[in-house]
Amino acid sequence: MADPQSARRQRLHELVLALLSQRELELLDEDGSGSSAAAQGNPASWLERNRRVVQRYQALVRSAATLDALVEQEARELPSSHQL
Repeated sequence: MADPQSARRQRLHELVLALLSQRELELLDEDGSGSSAAAQGNPASWLERNRRVVQRYQALVRSAATLDALVEQEARELPSSHQL
């Protein structure tokens, strides 16, 4: 039997991939030389852009964790509702 933490991590990984497939997310710009004219030669703009990209990924991971928790809660409640 798989470790519960490992199984949850796998579920979260699959949820994140499913959510990613629904959206096109940008990648971090490692040196400010990306396509954005505002970011080129402007470190503050480059850092702000990367901060926003990281926040989008964090929101995506939080969404996956929330969905997983809701599914777990429903799974725990489902057997008890059939006993009536």
